[in-house]
Amino acid sequence: MDRAHRGSWSVVVAAVARTVRDLDLAEDAAAEAFAQAAERWRHDGVPTNPVGWLVTAARRRALDQLRRRAGLARRLPLLVVPEATDDVLTEVGDDVDREAGREVPAVFGSDLLRLLFTCCHPSLARDAQVALTARLVCGLTTAETARLLLVQEATVAARVTRAKKKIAAAGVPFRVPTGAELPDRLDTVLSVVHLLLTAAHTAPVGEDVVREDLLLRARELTGALAGLMPDEPEVLAVHALVLLTWARRRARQGPDGRLLLLAEQDRSLWDGDVVAEADRLVRRALRARPPGRFALQAAIAACHATAPDYAGTDWEELLGLYDRLLHVWPTPVVALNRAVALAEVDGARAALTAVDESGVPDTYPYGHAVRAHLLRELGRTAEARREYDRAAALTGNAHERMFLLARRDALPG
Repeated sequence: MDRAHRGSWSVVVAAVARTVRDLDLAEDAAAEAFAQAAERWRHDGVPTNPVGWLVTAARRRALDQLRRRAGLARRLPLLVVPEATDDVLTEVGDDVDREAGREVPAVFGSDLLRLLFTCCHPSLARDAQVALTARLVCGLTTAETARLLLVQEATVAARVTRAKKKIAAAGVPFRVPTGAELPDRLDTVLSVVHLLLTAAHTAPVGEDVVREDLLLRARELTGALAGLMPDEPEVLAVHALVLLTWARRRARQGPDGRLLLLAEQDRSLWDGDVVAEADRLVRRALRARPPGRFALQAAIAACHATAPDYAGTDWEELLGLYDRLLHVWPTPVVALNRAVALAEVDGARAALTAVDESGVPDTYPYGHAVRAHLLRELGRTAEARREYDRAAALTGNAHERMFLLARRDALPG
C-alpha cells in the first residue's frame, strides 16, 4: 500500500483536480480514496489496475462532496460555502460513470502536466510554487519537502496553504499554457522538475537511496515537456538529466545494500542505451549559445556517464563546465560540486579552500561530507571525524547515514 501511495498519489490528485478544479478537494478526495483502499485491498486483494481504482474512488468521493456542498448552498443560502456549479457536477459525474467498471489508463501524463503548470502559476511566489509542486506533483510529505528546501516544516505547510488559497481565489485555470505563455512559464516549471529530480536521486528521508517512483514521475513529466517543446534546449537538457539518473540508478548500491561512491560503481550495470539517448539530447541542448544552466548540468552528468571508467574521467573538462555553470548559476551547491572536481585537478588543499568559500549553509549535510573527504585526504583525521559526524547527524537518509559513519569508522586511529 505504501508503494501504491508513493507511486500514484500525484496521478490521483491530478486526475481529480482536472474535473473539480479545486486542489484542496482533489487532495482530500485522494486521501479518502487511499484510506478506503487500505481497508478494501487488505481483504479483497490489490485490483488489476490499482491506479484506475484509486482515481475512480477519489472522483466518487469528490462528487459526493460537491453534491453535499450544492445541497447545503440551496438549504442555507446565507451560509458562505464553496459553490459547486452544475457543469462541474456533471463533468465529475460523467467521469465516474464512464470509468466505473473498467480499467483506467495507469499514466495520466496530460493531467500531471496540467497540475504542474497550475502549481507553477506566475501569480504564486517561487517558494510557494516549489512547496506546492513538491506536495501535489511529487507527493513529498511536509517533512521531506522541508529537508529538501532547508527550511522548517511549519514554513512549508504555510506556503502550501497560502498557495492553494491564492489559486482558488484567483481562479487559476487548470491547463497547460499555449503560445506565448509557454516560454514565459518554462524556467519555473523546469526549476521545480529539477527539484523533483534532486529528491528522486537521493531520498531526503527514509530507507531508500533512490526514489524510483519520483524518478519515474520526473521521466514522465520531462518526456511530456519535450513532446510539447521538442526544440527547446533547456527542456531537452532536463530530460537528459533525468535519463542519466535513471540509467545509473541500479549501480548506486552494492549487493549488501551499501551506498557506493562513483569510483566504486559497476558501470556494466548502467543502461548504455539510455545513456546514449541522453548524450544525444545533451549535444542538441549545447547547440544553444550561450548554453543555459540545465544544459551545463546535463553536460556535466554526461561527462561522468560517458567516461570509460572513473580514472578515465576528463576532470579538466568537468572543471571547465563547472566554471561556466557557476558563472550562469552562482549558487553555493554549484560551488561545492565544483570543489569536488577541483580536488581531482589541483588537489585536496585547493578544494578545501574552495569549500570554505562556497557559502554552503552549515545545515547542508553534503557540505560537511565533502569537507570530511578532503580532510581525510590531507591526513587531518580528527577534523575529518567531526565532519563525518556532522554530516551523518544532518542527513535524513538511512543509507547515507550508514555510509558516512562507516567512512568515519574507517579513519586511522
